Amino acid sequence: MSKRPNVEEALKRVSSRYELVHASAKRVKQLLERGEDIFIRDRARGELIKKTFQAIEDIAQGKVQVVRLRKRSEGG
Repeated sequence: MSKRPNVEEALKRVSSRYELVHASAKRVKQLLERGEDIFIRDRARGELIKKTFQAIEDIAQGKVQVVRLRKRSEGG
């Protein structure tokens, strides 16, 4: 049984849980472009893990950069 993704570490790299959800979803889309299967094999452990898990781990470990968009100014 695999461990849970390190959400606490991932939250340190984003400004909110909302941003983590969006960043994770974008990362999953990137991982899905590499293959249609929802699982990938972890090279270090040799086990299958979900791409959603991998997306959060990638953010937590700083393997992907989360780009924050500027807020639109009011009235403009």
